Parts: sequence; structure tokens; C-alpha cells
Amino acid sequence: MTSLICRRRALVLALALVGAVPLAGCARKDDGKFVVGFSQMESDNPWRLAQTKSLREEAEKRGYELVVTDAQGQTAKQVSDVEDLIARRVDLILLAPREFDGLTPALQAAKAANIPVILVDREAAGTAGTDYVTFLGSNFVEQGRRAAEWLAKETGGQAKIVELSGTPGASVAADRAKGFREGIAQHPGMQIIASQTGNFSRATAQGVMQNIAQSLGKQITAGYAHNDEMALGAVQALRAAGLTPGTDVKIVSIDGQKAALEAIQRGELGATVESNPRFGQLAFDTIEKFRKGEPIEPKILITDKFFDRTNAAQFVGEAY
Repeated sequence: MTSLICRRRALVLALALVGAVPLAGCARKDDGKFVVGFSQMESDNPWRLAQTKSLREEAEKRGYELVVTDAQGQTAKQVSDVEDLIARRVDLILLAPREFDGLTPALQAAKAANIPVILVDREAAGTAGTDYVTFLGSNFVEQGRRAAEWLAKETGGQAKIVELSGTPGASVAADRAKGFREGIAQHPGMQIIASQTGNFSRATAQGVMQNIAQSLGKQITAGYAHNDEMALGAVQALRAAGLTPGTDVKIVSIDGQKAALEAIQRGELGATVESNPRFGQLAFDTIEKFRKGEPIEPKILITDKFFDRTNAAQFVGEAY
């Protein structure tokens, strides 16, 4: 019976390789490599592409096999992607959760299969050490506070702010909103006059800001975007509305991508708090500690810089 099953699996694999059926992932690697699955939530922006590239490069450097899936911004697909990685019998899963609450079935499935999961760059519902190994990421609340601190200094504590928030339900969006509000709470003259999601998308944020600018016009004196892509969309929308980004409207964002640093150099964007996407070294250092049975903290933070007109030119060459 076992031989028959193996022959059937071999047939499925052969068909998959010529595109006849989807690869079911029945066959385990035969080269002795430790296989890491990476469930990426989407691959439609520079930050995500830089993150995946960093993990691929580090895996290759250390002799690991990395299997990458792309959920294309869909939580249901990401759950399915994790199930596919489990079916392929990877040794460990790196998971970048699209939503905080939606990935519970995926974590439960991995736990049932005895496949450890490390959360990368976003958190998910559950407990470190029980439902997943650890969380690797930035201090998103602190990112929001740093953005607020810069904007308060730049505006003298007097601002009418439009906030472009990230994906609803994502831990990073909630934390960046929380930190920013904590920061401006110390300045009574700073007020959020509109807050809408731009879903971390440049095009979506541009449309949202166009509508807000049509409604509020010159009342807007500042902007806070949860990522650079939305900030760049806001710059385009404000310019189309007859406002001058950087002069009429001071804008701060988060991520630190190359296009944002270039916008700082042009004077359109005021500052960006880095959210470092280069997780390769940290992720595989953590994996190797786990494989050795060493203790691992429930949360491990990556180092983030801060970019404004004083240092954008210095770092633009190495930005993603």
C-alpha cells in the first residue's frame, strides 16, 4: 500500500511540474536541507519585495531552502498558503500575517502538524511559546510616537492633520495609530481632522486624499501616513488640489523606502521613520537558535533609523 501511495504521489508531482495540476507538496526534500516556508502577505510594494529578497539572500547564504508563497493581500489565501506549506512538510514557517485575528486557523494547523511558526513584521492572535515561537518586528507604537514627535516640532505643536491608516485589522496599523495619538496628545494644538484607510496602497491613498482635500481644502496643514507608499500618493493628491506638499502641508510617514527619501530631498515629504524590511539575518539567527534549543524571547525587535532632510541624502543610496 505504501508503495502504491508513493507511486501516486510521484505521478502528481510529475504532472505538477509540467503544469497539469497544482503542486500538492507531498514530496519532502531529499537533499538534506532544512526547509523554511515563508508566507508573504503580498508582493505589490517595495517594502514587501525588499523583505522577501532579504530572506531569500540569507537563506541561500546559509544553505537553507526557502519556499515562498504570496497571499496577494487576501487573508483566506494566506491561511490556505500556510496549509500548503504544512502539506509540503517544511521544517519551519515564517509568517507575515495580513491580519491580527484572521490567521488563527493557520497557526492551529501548524501546531497540530508540529511545525514551528515565527511571526515576521506583524503580530497575530495567540501566545508566544505556545501558538508560535516568537515575533520579529519593529516597535510599531514607537514608530507612531516618533512620527508625532517630528511633526510636533516641525509645526510648533499647531496642526490640522489628515491620517492615512493601514490595512484595517492589521496589528501594525493599530499600533502606529496608537503611538501617533499618544504623541500628539501632549500638544493640544494638534488635531486629527480626518482619518481614513489607504490600505497601505499608493493609488488608494491618492484617491482618499483627493476626496479629503476637496472637502477640507486649506484646513489641512499636516499629514501622517502609516507607510511611505500612502504618503507618496498623498503628495500627488495634494499637488493636484492646489496645495504644496512640504510647505502648505507637512507630511510624515513610516517605512524609509528610496522613493520617500528622494521625496524628502525634493522637499515634498518631511520625514519618514524607518521600518526596516531586511529581516534575513535576524530571522535566520533566530531559526538557528531555535534549532539548537536555546531560549528565545517572545518578542525580538529589529533596529529602525529615522530619515529627514538632515540625512536623507546620506542614506538614499542604500535604501530599497
